[in-house]
Amino acid sequence: MGKSLVTLVNPNLVHPPITPYALDILTTSLEADGFDVDVVDLTFRRDDWWTVLREYFADHRPLLVGVTVRNTDTIYAQQQRGFLDSHRAIIDEIKTHSTAPIIAGGVGFSSMPFALVDHFDIPFGVKGPGEGIIVGLANALLDGERPDSVPGLLVNRGRGRVEKIAPELGRRGRPLTSPMNRVTTYTRRSGQPWKVDNLRYYRGGGLGNILTKNGCAYACAHCVEPDAKGTHFTRRAVDSVVDEMETLCAQGVHDLHTTDSEFNLVIAHSKNVLREIIRRRDTDHSTPLHDLKLWIYAQPTPFDDELLDLLVRAGCAGINLAPDHVRDDVLDGWKVSAGGRRYYTFDDVQKLCAKIAKVELPVMVEVLLGMPGETAVTMTDAVKRTLDLQVAVAGYSLGIRAFPYSPLGIRMAEECGGRRTVPGLQSDSATEPIVLKPRAACDGIVEYERQFAFDAAGRFRPVYFLSPDLPEDPATLGSPSGRWVNSVQMLWDLVPASEYHRVMLPTLPGITEDDNNYADNPFLLRLIELGYTGAFWSHWPQRHEIMQDAA
Repeated sequence: MGKSLVTLVNPNLVHPPITPYALDILTTSLEADGFDVDVVDLTFRRDDWWTVLREYFADHRPLLVGVTVRNTDTIYAQQQRGFLDSHRAIIDEIKTHSTAPIIAGGVGFSSMPFALVDHFDIPFGVKGPGEGIIVGLANALLDGERPDSVPGLLVNRGRGRVEKIAPELGRRGRPLTSPMNRVTTYTRRSGQPWKVDNLRYYRGGGLGNILTKNGCAYACAHCVEPDAKGTHFTRRAVDSVVDEMETLCAQGVHDLHTTDSEFNLVIAHSKNVLREIIRRRDTDHSTPLHDLKLWIYAQPTPFDDELLDLLVRAGCAGINLAPDHVRDDVLDGWKVSAGGRRYYTFDDVQKLCAKIAKVELPVMVEVLLGMPGETAVTMTDAVKRTLDLQVAVAGYSLGIRAFPYSPLGIRMAEECGGRRTVPGLQSDSATEPIVLKPRAACDGIVEYERQFAFDAAGRFRPVYFLSPDLPEDPATLGSPSGRWVNSVQMLWDLVPASEYHRVMLPTLPGITEDDNNYADNPFLLRLIELGYTGAFWSHWPQRHEIMQDAA
């Protein structure tokens, strides 16, 4: 028996299921500090999750309950499906069965943590890596100390006031202690009651996951990760990362996708991880790492010949590359370092794709269309030039979710000024023009964050931006809930039918039977039923053959 019981709940009801990696990370640190930890996973019981909660809390009296919020919504402009209502219903159900205080966290939660502590009406929250904070809170509760003693903890003061307990800062303004466990190998399990079942997730979703570093020092206009995970790179110990890979492979989880913002940023660390995988494979013929199939997210630079060689030798199965666009006039001021400088050109993308093609590694390029400055001309250029790349799949999305602390979200709030809407702001559920306030004009941080997810009446209303310079009707541009139908159709018209097999395009009802959104995707669900593993995109070119064979 440990010091006390901490219960962690996964409220994610989306399928195919995605392993709640955060709960393994939290479990590792809590158990290392002497706590017992149960994981109540609702993903595989999404049709009767309330029964699971009722039965569990009838027999368990935890000191603290943690809830992970991976996503607030689909973040997909053509399917604006929200998850906050179901998460709140689950949290409310927990409250009816347990008097334990609740703390929430996760990447989605961290995009607007003050507002969500208030919205969920819970006492505590954590922004960013939470293992150090949850251990500190559990010990404070156990010892009868005030939670205000836990640096970094978000505390609900009531009536719309949520405060963060200030951490101790060093000379450079960074916290003296890291909230992230950088040294320990995270404990990954399969088949054990009240723990994350990694093998079940792999069989039900086709991928495992692995983190080599956290945070991001770049400042891309559309991205929430630097704010949600930290604005500098926190590297994990190389041995710990590879030990974890080895453990998962031994359990039968062979396809591992990196969860870093981008694997190749801090390239020296990335190479060291790959070298350790190779060393173990070369010196131990029995290591489960021989079964490893590694999938990575990457930026076009830095990416040299040595990194590519190491990826091949370490068992890389595919690369998801994010050039985002091809035009300098669109990318300038968007894909930038923290200092505001561009760090790649499309010429880098072309050379890299040609180089990867020579070693026959499959690549998907992701193109983000509809950012400020996008026109029919720039979109046409982006589609044409990316289709010319030597890649297995080209994926296109249209429109971007605006979050409170992404540079785009901050800019939109400043341009609105609390007085007028900005052309291009859109939400399918908007009933009136979307008018955002900058942080300085809000009564508090809760009000500032809430406006990016809820309207004035408290209804879920996510905020998206789609360039108003695209070829849309005046009625569409003038409506806060207008759908960029012309632009979606234009994208389909730009792609030759001969290329459809390897292209992922945004979809709207009536345009195509294809759907490249992840949440409850029919093709992806069928893939999993048939036993396919690996990245979703890697099977996309064969989707019609796979479905015909299944039928």
